[in-house]
Amino acid sequence: MAHPVPPARRPELPPVHDAVICVAAPCLVISPEHGQLTGRGLDGIYRAGRRLLSRCVLRVGGRDPVAVQGRSMGADRAAFTATVRTGAEVGPDPDIRVERVRHADGTERITLRSYAARPVRLPVELSLGTDLAELAAVAGGRAGAELPAVVHAAGLRWSTGEAQAVTTAEPAPDDALASSGLLRWQVELGPGETRTIELRTTTADRTARAPAGQVANPLSEARAEGDDPRAEIWFRTSVEDLGALLLRDTAEPADAYAAAGVPWRLGLAPAESLWAARMALPLGTGLAGATLRTLARTQITGQGPDVGKIPGPLRGAGPQLPPGCTGTEATLAFPVVLAEAWRWGLPEAEVARLLPTAERCLGWLRRAMGGDGFLADPDPGPRRCETQAHAHRAALLGADLLAGWGRDGAEEWRGWAAGLRERFRAGFWIDGPDGGRPAAALHPDGRPLPRLSGAAAHLLDTGLTSGGRPAPGLLDRVRTEQLARLLGAPAMDSGWGLRSMAAREPGHNPFGHRSGAVRAYESAVAIGGLAQAGFEKEAAGLLRGLLDAAERFGYRLPEMYAAEQRTAGSAPFPHPAACRPAAVAAAAGVHVLTALAGVRPDAPAGTVALAPLSGAPLGALRLSGLRVAGEPFAVRVSRLGLGMVEEAADALQLGG
Repeated sequence: MAHPVPPARRPELPPVHDAVICVAAPCLVISPEHGQLTGRGLDGIYRAGRRLLSRCVLRVGGRDPVAVQGRSMGADRAAFTATVRTGAEVGPDPDIRVERVRHADGTERITLRSYAARPVRLPVELSLGTDLAELAAVAGGRAGAELPAVVHAAGLRWSTGEAQAVTTAEPAPDDALASSGLLRWQVELGPGETRTIELRTTTADRTARAPAGQVANPLSEARAEGDDPRAEIWFRTSVEDLGALLLRDTAEPADAYAAAGVPWRLGLAPAESLWAARMALPLGTGLAGATLRTLARTQITGQGPDVGKIPGPLRGAGPQLPPGCTGTEATLAFPVVLAEAWRWGLPEAEVARLLPTAERCLGWLRRAMGGDGFLADPDPGPRRCETQAHAHRAALLGADLLAGWGRDGAEEWRGWAAGLRERFRAGFWIDGPDGGRPAAALHPDGRPLPRLSGAAAHLLDTGLTSGGRPAPGLLDRVRTEQLARLLGAPAMDSGWGLRSMAAREPGHNPFGHRSGAVRAYESAVAIGGLAQAGFEKEAAGLLRGLLDAAERFGYRLPEMYAAEQRTAGSAPFPHPAACRPAAVAAAAGVHVLTALAGVRPDAPAGTVALAPLSGAPLGALRLSGLRVAGEPFAVRVSRLGLGMVEEAADALQLGG
C-alpha cells in the first residue's frame, strides 16, 4: 500500500535580525555585525537581486582584526570598527584601528590608523569571492559553489553565462592572486598616520538590459524637532529609509514606488506600496502619483470577473484564516489614495489621468460583493473585518472624488456605504458583557470568528473627505468607543505597540506575524484612527510605545517584532524573518508624528485645518518641510496642544 507523500516544507528564511543592512534600491548589502563578509548565509553585496560579492575577509598583519562595533550610519551605509595588536608595543593595547565604511552601491573604504609609537610595516590582505547567485537561491540554500576569479585591471572578475561582477581597488594591490581570490598590499604607517584602500564592486549583465539605477527622490526633506529629541531622529530615519526603498518602474522609469522591504521583498508589493505612499503624503504627492500610475498600468482590462482589479499575490494571514489577496486590498486602496492625494495637492492633470482607473476599481468592487452584501477575500472565502473597512472607505472616498470631479455615481456609492454600515453592525459585532467586540471575520456560512486582532484598527481609519472632515465609520459612536478601549487595554497594547492578536486569544503567539507580533503598520493605523476619532489617551499610549520600540531598534522599525507585555527593563524581541527596513514601517514614523499635528488639507478648496492632539504626548513639536498644495508647509504644536501654521502656500486659508 502506497503511503501518501507529505507536502514539501517551504525552506526557512535565514535570520536577518542581527544583520547590518544598507539599501539604496536596487542595491543592497547584508553584513554581519563584525563586518567581515564570510560567504556564509546571506552575507554579500547585491544588485537587482543578484549577489555580486559574497566574501570579503580582511586580514591585517596576518591577523583577523578584532571587531569592536558595527553600526548603521544611514539607510545606505554602515561602519565597522575593529582593532589589531601588532606586537610592536608591550602590553595588551591594540595599536592599529581599522575602520570599514560600506555603502549600498558596492563601495567600501578601509582605513587603517596607527597608534604605535614607531613606524610599522604591515601586510594587508583581502580575500574575495562570489557565486553570482540570485537572492532567492541564497535564501533557500541553493547558491552553489564560489566561481573562479580572473585578474582584471586593479582587482578581480567573476562571470557566468549570464552575469559578471568586478571588484577593483584603489590604490592598486601590490599582488593579485586569482586562484585564491587574494588582493595584497604592503602598508607602511608612521605614528598617527592613516592609509585608505577603496573597493568598488560593480556588475554588467550580458543577456539583458542593466537594471535601472536609483530614482530622483520625490519625498520632501521634511524634519521634526521638539521637546522629545527622539522624534527628530525617528522622523529623519523614517524619511531616509523610505527614500532608500524607491525603485523605478521598468515600464516608465520616471515613475518610482516604494519596494516592500529588504531583504526578502525588494520589489513591488501593490498594497504595501500604496499604503506607504498614502502615509507619506505629508512629504508631497510625488510618490503617491507615481505609485498610482505604476499600478494603473497593471490593472486588468478586457472581459471577465476580474476586470478593474489590480493584481497582487496572496499573503499569509496566520493560523486562523486562509491567505488573503493583496490584489483585493490594492484595488480598494487605489481610489482612497487618489482621493487623499488630490486633497493634499496632486495636480489636477494627474487626477484626471488616474480617475478612470479608480472608477474601474469601484466597478470591480460592485461586481465582487457577495450575495450577503459583504466582500469575500478570496472568493469564496471568509469575509474579513479589515476587507469590509477597506471597501467602505473606498466607497466613501471614491464618492467624494466622483462628486468633486462632476462624475456620475457619487450618491449611489454613498448609499451603498450606508447599507454596508448597517449590515456590518448587525453581522460583525459580537455582543458581550464587556461591551462586545468586532469579529475578525465571518465564515462563508455567516458564523463569526470571535478573535480580537490588530486588523480591527482599520475600522477606525475612515479617511478624510472634502474640507478635511473624517468620513463616517463602519461602527457607530458607542461601538467605536468600545473598540478604542479594547485597543488601548493591555491585551492589545503590549507597551511597545499594538499586538496583531489579543494576548488572551487562543493561539496567541508573540512571534506570530498575524497572531500576536506587533506590526508597525497596524500600530500606525490605530494611532491615526484613534487620534482622528478623538480617543487621545489610547492614541498617546500606543504612540509612546511605538516610539520607545523605534528607539530600541535604532529608529529603524522592522515590519514586525515580538512583544511580551512590557515590564521595567524589558525590550521588544526582533522577529528573525522580518524585513528591515520595510516601506510601511518606515512610513509609519511619518504618519504617527504628523498625526500629532492633525493636518487636514483640502487643496482643491484652498483650505487646511489643524486638529492636534490636545494632550501633546511628546511635548512641543515642530514639523517643517512638509508639502501641502505643492508648496512648503510647516506647523508647530505647543506643549498645551495648540497648533499653529508657520508656513503655507499663499492660496491656502486656515480652516476650522
